[in-house]
Amino acid sequence: MTPPDSTEIELRLLMEAIYLKYSHDFRDYTGASQKRRVLYALEQFGLPTISALQEKVLHEPAMFAQLLQYLTIPVSEMFRDPAYFLALRRQVVPVLRTYASIKVWVAGCSTGEEVYSLAILLREEGLLERTLIYATDINPASLDRARQGIFALEAIRGYTANYQRAGGQCAFSDYYTAAYDAARFDPALCANVIFADHSLATDSVFAETQLVSCRNVLIYFNRQLQDRALGLFHDSLCHRGFLGLGSKESVDFSAYATRFDPLARPERIYRKAQ
Repeated sequence: MTPPDSTEIELRLLMEAIYLKYSHDFRDYTGASQKRRVLYALEQFGLPTISALQEKVLHEPAMFAQLLQYLTIPVSEMFRDPAYFLALRRQVVPVLRTYASIKVWVAGCSTGEEVYSLAILLREEGLLERTLIYATDINPASLDRARQGIFALEAIRGYTANYQRAGGQCAFSDYYTAAYDAARFDPALCANVIFADHSLATDSVFAETQLVSCRNVLIYFNRQLQDRALGLFHDSLCHRGFLGLGSKESVDFSAYATRFDPLARPERIYRKAQ
């Protein structure tokens, strides 16, 4: 077995230091993407080695806050993969209607694009007022941006096209106010949203939900952490609750493969098995 090189060793030590110092656990994130992000951060910070970065992270909390922006992936878009949201409308919403109150967990919500997308969908389906949405992420800066509901105006054209393909029932412009180079979405969309810090690597289940949507997050985890996250989702979901994953993610071959039934396999929507 080939021993790890110095960079790999430094990377492991950095992640262990972050866990011990700040309780953020990146030790089971996939190595290749993590390595790329850390090396890119080194360039931006003008530091020669990962060890030099580790020293600063241990002694300067502000440096860790900056590094966190590179370790997490605050990249998303509204109604990303429109077929997913169309499948939610057609196959999940009819079941959600049968509940007096609904709880939805958006895990790894990043800067909030998916939260607002789901809120718009639920409003159009007449369910938003009786829905509580938990929007969680490990990045405080991303959560702050999500709370604001302000997105770049240049991205709105793409969001509008996604919304239309996702079965949107109104003019997308009804949901935001444009000013200068930004679009501010209606704050009422998030009246029943709780934005909170939550780590799929270290934290536990906090509520029973009817729908968990965690999209394009598991691809950054190794198998062990993927199984942990899927276990949290399984434990959070009510009887026959729904799980939505990203287009390149699946429960297949995981420890929970037999605990979820595919509902819309191409769109990666599953239902908790009986």
